[in-house]
Amino acid sequence: MSITLIGTILVVKDSLSELELISHFLRDKGYNIIKATSAQEALEIVLEEKPDAIVTDVVMPGMSGFELCRFLNINLTNQKVPIVICSSKNQAIHHLWARKQSADAYITKPYTLEQLLSVIQSIKV
Repeated sequence: MSITLIGTILVVKDSLSELELISHFLRDKGYNIIKATSAQEALEIVLEEKPDAIVTDVVMPGMSGFELCRFLNINLTNQKVPIVICSSKNQAIHHLWARKQSADAYITKPYTLEQLLSVIQSIKV
């Protein structure tokens, strides 16, 4: 019998269908879920809720997922939050840029929910 550590994951997606799908799946796997529909909303949540990990898209209106990573890296130096970026952008430069912005993992669409779960578990949630 395997034991899943319960953690809180902030899911940031501007697509409501993706947001609900990922949130429902991760909740069923034992995680507490907080949802945000923009990077700006996510910033407010991170400061108040202190999630154990963040799953974010790259392309969102206003602030991108890359900008969210960079802001958190600069402003939360004493509170590192693991970040998984999910994107349709699959060129090497996007992966490199994600790492430079302090993302812990980068997966490209289309991905399965099981692949997302595996990545989340690999970053210590």
